[in-house]
Amino acid sequence: MEFRHLGRSGLVISELVYGNWITHGGQVEEDAAQACVRAALDEGITTFDTADVYAHGAAEEVLGRALKGERRDGLEIFTKVYWPMGEGKNDRGLSAKHIKESINNSLTRLQTDRVELYQAHRYDYETPLEETMQAFADVVRAGKAHYIGVSEWTADQIRRAHALAEDLKIQLVSSQPQYSALWRVIEAEVVPASEELGIGQIVWSPLAGGVLTGKYKPGQEAPAGSRGADPNYGRFVERWMSDEVLERVQLLAPIAEEQGLSIAQLGLAWVLQNSNVSAAIIGATRPEQVKENVKAAGFKLDADVMAKIDEALEPVAETDPNLTQSPKPRV
Repeated sequence: MEFRHLGRSGLVISELVYGNWITHGGQVEEDAAQACVRAALDEGITTFDTADVYAHGAAEEVLGRALKGERRDGLEIFTKVYWPMGEGKNDRGLSAKHIKESINNSLTRLQTDRVELYQAHRYDYETPLEETMQAFADVVRAGKAHYIGVSEWTADQIRRAHALAEDLKIQLVSSQPQYSALWRVIEAEVVPASEELGIGQIVWSPLAGGVLTGKYKPGQEAPAGSRGADPNYGRFVERWMSDEVLERVQLLAPIAEEQGLSIAQLGLAWVLQNSNVSAAIIGATRPEQVKENVKAAGFKLDADVMAKIDEALEPVAETDPNLTQSPKPRV
């Protein structure tokens, strides 16, 4: 495993982060989830990302149990707050009330006294940003989180939050956006702003929901058991399930083979070439997937290889910064 600083902070994280959106508490049984976490640890992954809303708290609970007994100082645990966690009018958003109650609930589920990174899962248009950032500052000063991050915020929102964080003397160090060779929206505005401010990207869906593994073939049904075939989660990959996109993805096979990589490993390596990317989040339903993904860590792609990937995918890659990102599910 290779390691990188999270933005310009002093925090060092594994460049592949194990994430449990959809899988833990939902798509896989706990024994399988525990085996995947163990595989991640065995492969040198020290950084784990979750959120309170994943499986409505169950994902945090599963991760807490899976990491129990590990040396806490050797781990970096990230979680998030924003999406509804109950029926109450204050059980959502980024108000001071919801943030301060949510961090306590997350720590209980994770069986820890602090997280390294506490992230705003989306931007809250109904709460003053000043209130949100003050609440995050209170969380940090209480020792319940070391750093603050955001997820799916625009460049302007990040700039405003960063200025407030500086005034409050806390460290806003990360952005967690969707990013892959098929979804390059952040390159236009979010990445330049983040580079200026010293914020690193922790990107989700670096394989476009599995499309960049090459397992989906044009003109064929999605493989049984895959996300594309799942009635609950297929909507998160449907934008890339056209024959045009899938044909383009198949063009990556010879490029990957030349590098001694699978298409999936090539896709992960592509994301990690971006100097503003501190880490890419990987998920898994089987330990073997973790072990295969880790082979992309530290792999350097030459400029000509990057050019070949661009030639294959640019006609179908999403790049418009005005595109509305699909929100993660409230599962």
